[in-house]
Amino acid sequence: MSSRFAPRPTRATVRGGETAVPEGVPRQSTAALTRTWQPPFPLDLGLTLGPLRRGPADPTFRTTPDGSVWRASRTPQGAGTLRVAARGGSVEAEAWGPGAAWLLDQLPALLGESDDPDLFTPHHRLVAATAHRRPGLRLTRTGLVLESLIPSILEQKITTEEAYRAWRLLIHKYGEPAPGPTPAQARMHVMPDPRTWSLIPSWEWHKAGVDNKRASTILRAVARASRMEEAASMDPLRAQARLELIPGIGPWTSAETVQRSNGAPDAVTVGDVHLPGIIGHALADNRTADDTEMLALLAPYQGQRHRAARLILLSGKTPPRRTPKMPKTNIAAW
Repeated sequence: MSSRFAPRPTRATVRGGETAVPEGVPRQSTAALTRTWQPPFPLDLGLTLGPLRRGPADPTFRTTPDGSVWRASRTPQGAGTLRVAARGGSVEAEAWGPGAAWLLDQLPALLGESDDPDLFTPHHRLVAATAHRRPGLRLTRTGLVLESLIPSILEQKITTEEAYRAWRLLIHKYGEPAPGPTPAQARMHVMPDPRTWSLIPSWEWHKAGVDNKRASTILRAVARASRMEEAASMDPLRAQARLELIPGIGPWTSAETVQRSNGAPDAVTVGDVHLPGIIGHALADNRTADDTEMLALLAPYQGQRHRAARLILLSGKTPPRRTPKMPKTNIAAW
């Protein structure tokens, strides 16, 4: 174990409330490892880690009033809980569980150390203004594929609200309590391991609102879990190609995954219902743009198209909604 990780007491207190140990977690598992890291760049924790949150009630991701971000992850070493807080120019981190040391080792990558915004050159006034206002935006790199791949599969062809509900229900029922303390009033869970995913009965997928196509895609992915996780160390294009070998995983899903697992700055999301219209409206006053026009508009940002798209989304210049939202399909009621 690295000497920079120091044990902490079994209880922790954060501004905003005392943390609580979930039921069923052995007390000895609550001892924390700690790390302090000083990023050599401006860092906004919310902007950087926000894409990892799957809805306001995501049981694997919480924030607390003191500005801390909590994550529960399944690492190559096992389950782990990570708390990250920015204090002045430093980042203070605590981690619990078998995966604690792995999470602290990965902390700089998670917070954008491998990202290089200096490679990005704005070509539109809107993009330049947003980049100037958001100097703390870094692209996260989790080094974990399945934790981003599975919720991305759940989000295929349905509303985000339905996908968030499915993720929440499945994690609560089949995940395990996050090790160590968690924020008061916020029970956290680590997502299931591949075998547990594979044993979820068909009727439980149905009750969570997940149709057979998406459930089958997840089952094919977890059956090749080690091959999927290898993609985290690949070049993003090769990583996407690896993921797309699984039937049911296309460019939309692979891009949404490697944006998070690999910190891919050019993995622009194609096949999205709303993104082309947002990009078209922001850069060409064309809210009816399709994927072809979106890619043409983003062409000057080749190599950094995902970063450009994120900045456009953060600019707030989105077209007024003139068409109905995607209809909800409650298959659990069938």
